[in-house]
Amino acid sequence: MTAGTERNGVAVLPSTTVGVPRENAEGERRVALVPKAVEKLRSRGVEVVLEPGAGTGALIPDEAYTAAGARLGDPWVCDVVVTVGPPGPPEIGKLSRGATLIGFLGPATSPETMTALREAGVQAFAMESIPRISRAQAMDALSSQANVAGYKAVLAAAEHSTRFFPMLTTAAGTVKPATALVLGVGVAGLQALATAKRLGARTTGYDVRPEVADQVRSLGAQWLDLGIEAVGEGGYARELTDEERAMQQQRLEEAITGFDVVVTTANVPGRTAPTLVTAAAVEGMRPGSVVVDMAGESGGNCAASEAGRTVVRHDVTIVSPLNLPATMPEHASELYARNVSALLELMVDEHGTLAPDFSDEVLAASCVTRAEA
Repeated sequence: MTAGTERNGVAVLPSTTVGVPRENAEGERRVALVPKAVEKLRSRGVEVVLEPGAGTGALIPDEAYTAAGARLGDPWVCDVVVTVGPPGPPEIGKLSRGATLIGFLGPATSPETMTALREAGVQAFAMESIPRISRAQAMDALSSQANVAGYKAVLAAAEHSTRFFPMLTTAAGTVKPATALVLGVGVAGLQALATAKRLGARTTGYDVRPEVADQVRSLGAQWLDLGIEAVGEGGYARELTDEERAMQQQRLEEAITGFDVVVTTANVPGRTAPTLVTAAAVEGMRPGSVVVDMAGESGGNCAASEAGRTVVRHDVTIVSPLNLPATMPEHASELYARNVSALLELMVDEHGTLAPDFSDEVLAASCVTRAEA
């Protein structure tokens, strides 16, 4: 950690050091801060230390970081370490006692990580725990990354589809546009609808939260009304009752068979993803149709999907990609870096010293472990 110095005989408080390590998870190409974010933090008196090669996956060379004011070194000894994914036990062991960690940490799904951080005396802030309130929108990493995922999911559907998305009028005749259904219209679902519409498909959205129907229609899509509502807290849907789930599956099975493309995005935080596309629904779809299951990491919305794989069942292609934002590392990293730097700016004072105020609801909600006093 940075030691205090004197300037013109006046004591100067040490600035906060923020470390940016290289992500080690398989397939992870994002980086927690980009050079523009480094410049912004430097203007606040914060020193940024980059692990050499941290930006390589996002195609950002070390030279771009040093030009922005970062220095190369060991990020794990810094006051604050910012990551994309959760660090493993070896990395947690490198953190200084009393250090602060910021990243997607899985507080609801990875209790072993929380235990390790508490035992290491680390103060941790989970990006997925940022409350979804107006003043925290700039820090909402779940939304920024869901936008990327929703966009890329539709591109995956188009790649695997045996049909054109747009209507084409040719000398050989007219080709009808593909029909696309998006199940779950949060941030990812709305982006998926918008992207499918841009590609020329006839789009329809469904969600158990009726209040999003107007958002779906505002994108030029139709609203699929199954007569089931499940409004939850924090912008999420609540878990359905057994009776509601059975009714939903029956009505969805009937509806799904009429679409060329189905994109599913439904997740309940901390729980197994609900099954929306049953095996019977897949069997009833036209040959050549595509299902893109964005919930594969939490169990999947499609009964026939296999997490991380593309399979074909009854001549229907089921794609279950993992970590879609990492497949667009440049823009995904840029958006995530804005989220992280906005949170950091809330945590440092005018001198660039780390001073989180836990009476602030954003910091109180996102802090998942506290360092020992």
